Amino acid sequence: MTTDSLTRPPRRGNAILGIEKAAGHAVMAILSLFCLFPVYWMIVTSLRPANRVFEKSIWPTAASLDNYVYALNAIPIGRMLINTLIVSAIVTVIQLLTGLLAAYAFARWRFPGDRIAHALVALTWLVPLQVVMIPNYLMVANLGLLDSVTALILPHFASALAILLLLQTMRSFPNEVLEAARMDGAGSWRTLWEVITPNLRGTIVSLAILIFISTWNEYFWPLLLTRTPENSVIQIGIQMFMTSEGTLWGPLMAAATMASLPIFILYIILQRHVVSSFMKSGIR
Repeated sequence: MTTDSLTRPPRRGNAILGIEKAAGHAVMAILSLFCLFPVYWMIVTSLRPANRVFEKSIWPTAASLDNYVYALNAIPIGRMLINTLIVSAIVTVIQLLTGLLAAYAFARWRFPGDRIAHALVALTWLVPLQVVMIPNYLMVANLGLLDSVTALILPHFASALAILLLLQTMRSFPNEVLEAARMDGAGSWRTLWEVITPNLRGTIVSLAILIFISTWNEYFWPLLLTRTPENSVIQIGIQMFMTSEGTLWGPLMAAATMASLPIFILYIILQRHVVSSFMKSGIR
């Protein structure tokens, strides 16, 4: 018996592995269809005429863009989408910035009460938004910022999720690299932005996507603050099609499709980065 015959895996084992792999792919394909079908049904419903909204056919027998025209004329969807994009982008950038600074301070410096501060940050993650909504509302009202885009951004300057996730990643950063940077004369500010941050690209990308989508889907806080559609966000605009007289399903689905389109485009553009960064950062 040769050495190659001892090290070569049996063909039957390879066949079993191939079957298991194919079965796994089949299960994932079926689950993907279940996940995608609601999105497909939303788009199909948005294309149905008003008198055929409740059809059960997979494809509309008479596709029409009337629901999109109605939705665009009923509410300022363009303005709402711009407001939502501005709020989501600014909140994402600010939370990443404050998260990086706070995580670096917790990871690299020791100061009196650092463990207590870390525990308080972690506890804020467990506090639901509804608990702090009224105090935040009173703060914004006293500043005279009600019914403004600024009010939607102000209470979201920091995120416990961003701080804790970046802190966990920074603590696993090689100390040798940081010592080399210090020996080269790099201070804390330069070390953070030129050494640590470029090597946390995967974590930062995954965190940015989570913050952006979470802010984009925010509903209760804009509902509490905004008074006019021009200063509101797209999630409030979608809700306007649900009235006490009934729900306009066609225009509602058309507005929901337009609200989902930027997220779909973002995912398509960053698909490779999304998958790789989630795998590297360990987000579940």
